[in-house]
Amino acid sequence: MREAGSIVAMFKALGDPVRLRLFALITHHDELCVCHLTEALSLPQSTVSRQLGLLRHAGLVQARRDGKWIYYRAGENALPSLQAAIDACAPSALLAEDRNRLHQVLAPESASCCNNNNA
Repeated sequence: MREAGSIVAMFKALGDPVRLRLFALITHHDELCVCHLTEALSLPQSTVSRQLGLLRHAGLVQARRDGKWIYYRAGENALPSLQAAIDACAPSALLAEDRNRLHQVLAPESASCCNNNNA
């Protein structure tokens, strides 16, 4: 029954469109800085950080600090089939826009906030 409770918590965490979008981006990359996610979703940093905290609490993502930046990756408890379900069910046009913006942010010529030695 404990396992069912954690799965329910994961689905509840993904019940918010912003958290779903964040999780979808994170699962397609090894690790992403919060500044990249903020730019990709065109949302305030405070909103992104709060939603990432809820995803972390549900066990869907893990975080590590490097200087003043926090980097996120898929959590160990995030089921691989969960990512496949999200890819199949999520609003693909919006996720495609998010992925395109993230691709631009991660481009080598981009002056990314966490890669400017401002840490």
